Amino acid sequence: MRAPGQAGLTERVAALLRDYEARGWRVASAESCTGGLVAALLTEVAGSSVVVDRGFVTYSNEAKTEMLGVPPALLAAHGAVSEPVARAMAEGALARSLAQVAVAVTGIAGPGGATATKPVGLVHFGLARTGQATRHLERRYRDQGRATVRRLAVADALALLEEALLGGSGD
Repeated sequence: MRAPGQAGLTERVAALLRDYEARGWRVASAESCTGGLVAALLTEVAGSSVVVDRGFVTYSNEAKTEMLGVPPALLAAHGAVSEPVARAMAEGALARSLAQVAVAVTGIAGPGGATATKPVGLVHFGLARTGQATRHLERRYRDQGRATVRRLAVADALALLEEALLGGSGD
């Protein structure tokens, strides 16, 4: 899987922001392994402040708990790179923002941090929307290098934000 180029992502973001603005929606991000790259991409487009409410960079477990309300017991039981934590991060970002849609990313970009069950390239995503069940997505990008894993994760986070537009009013 190739990481998309920045120019292509910027064009997609501009279209996404126009669609969100047309619906009166705002967006928030909660990021771990991407370290704020989703928020950076969203704010690359002039005028994005109409849509982008805030971004949470919650790299540590403590930050996930303090900033997003992820229960420490959930982190202890499943680890930061897991479906339950990705869902909780998205839901926490939604609850702690003015957004109608929040995307969360948590994963292992490498080169370290992997285990037998959680290899480098494993990334979990959460997508929370007002009034809807939180969506989860798991990707296994393999060990393609830290920068590539992070770029692929940003592209998939963007795809989830695009997908949120297909699901109705969001109010």
